[in-house]
Amino acid sequence: MSVRLDEIVARLGGDLAGDGSLRVSRIATLDTAGSDDLSFLANPRYRARLAATRAAAVIVGPEAAQDCPVAAIVTPQPYLYFARVAQWLYPRLRPPAGIHPSAVVEASVPATASIGPHVRIGPGTVIGDGVVVEANCSIGAGCRIGASSWLHAGVSVYADCSIGARAIIHSGAVIGADGFGFARDSDGSWVKIPQTGRVVIGDDVEIGANTTIDRGALEDTVIEDGVKLDNQIQVGHNVHIGAHTAMAGCVGIAGSARIGSRCTVGGAAVILGHLTIADDVNISAGTLVAKSITEVGTYTGMVPFLEHGEWRKNFSRLRHLDALADKIRALETRLAELEKKS
Repeated sequence: MSVRLDEIVARLGGDLAGDGSLRVSRIATLDTAGSDDLSFLANPRYRARLAATRAAAVIVGPEAAQDCPVAAIVTPQPYLYFARVAQWLYPRLRPPAGIHPSAVVEASVPATASIGPHVRIGPGTVIGDGVVVEANCSIGAGCRIGASSWLHAGVSVYADCSIGARAIIHSGAVIGADGFGFARDSDGSWVKIPQTGRVVIGDDVEIGANTTIDRGALEDTVIEDGVKLDNQIQVGHNVHIGAHTAMAGCVGIAGSARIGSRCTVGGAAVILGHLTIADDVNISAGTLVAKSITEVGTYTGMVPFLEHGEWRKNFSRLRHLDALADKIRALETRLAELEKKS
């Protein structure tokens, strides 16, 4: 599709500098954009590239507007503006409504939903208006899938789980498998603990490919509104993730951890079980979170692995480095005074 710059500003806001009648049909980087493209400058480190761009127009912040050699849309948050324009220029093409003949559907499905080949939907499940369920998905009995949600091919949703409106769940995701709950017997064998809770997912949640979210052991595993989970994340049983938290790929969250709202968790971070993470906390990639975090901030921890006993001994000393530094400074001061007297 092709839109005028003044149409974009009328719809999304911002200030237009230049010819509003210019039309753009796609978004490209500053380096690759051509005369029909809209580009954006969100990171100051790329500001030097602005002068050479061949884009029709650029989305820029107020501080860079005067340096833009072409038409500009000026906004305080260029990256956010870019995301909204991209949604407009690249709308998802929804498959036609209806149920494929090969699907096995034991529930009532609204006429606006699209159910793909070889899908199975169990009895008692409620499918909302405009839901898309692509090929080879399996939805168990007693589930709820909210309006306008989209399950890509090969998603598995176990019985009694609930997914809110406008969710996007990518291929290979598994929602509601048993949590890792076992009791050890006297002979060293393991006795399975039935996992009788559910997974309850709010509205506007996105779940990446091959991410797994375990059902609760007794209570529910809860993913609140607006949460964004990347690919290959493991969410253990009874975990609670607060609204609008975002996690990058390969994060692991052990059972019963409670994570606040608007947090960010970098790739391959690990959060141990039964911990609490406050709202608005940022956890860096690769960090091992081994105790609760009660204050807002950014937390980073990357320590080479050692034999466990040695690691505990060394880490206990590491925690006292500040006190040791203070003692060393005090000793240096006393030594200097003694040298003066001698």
